[in-house]
Amino acid sequence: MKEENCIFCKLANGEIPTATLYEDKDFRVILDVSPASKGHALIIPKEHYANLYELDDELAAKALVLAKKMITRLSDVLECDGYNIVQNNGEAAGQTVFHFHVHMIPRYKDDHVGLKWKTGELKNEDKEELLAKIK
Repeated sequence: MKEENCIFCKLANGEIPTATLYEDKDFRVILDVSPASKGHALIIPKEHYANLYELDDELAAKALVLAKKMITRLSDVLECDGYNIVQNNGEAAGQTVFHFHVHMIPRYKDDHVGLKWKTGELKNEDKEELLAKIK
């Protein structure tokens, strides 16, 4: 199902012109028009899913396999030094377009792409609480 007012539905289904790197029946891979680095691309499903929680397991798995396939090929083409695979779910996590998508961000030595966070410490009480609740 597509959502009429979703820009990513329109991008994924060719209603808006894109620099398409790959396409199959489920996904379109395009260059990001606001890239974090040279070669930054997006994997976008053709059907509308707001986030990862809405994808069925098969499609979620296919997205990760496609990411692997794309970065393997693009690493050679771009001669980059590494890759970030980023997928945000919810506004608090940085999601700004509420159509599931995967960012593939090539990394270059000293590129200053801001994908770092300050690490903390796993507190014993947090660990015990989570382990008790998840079982």
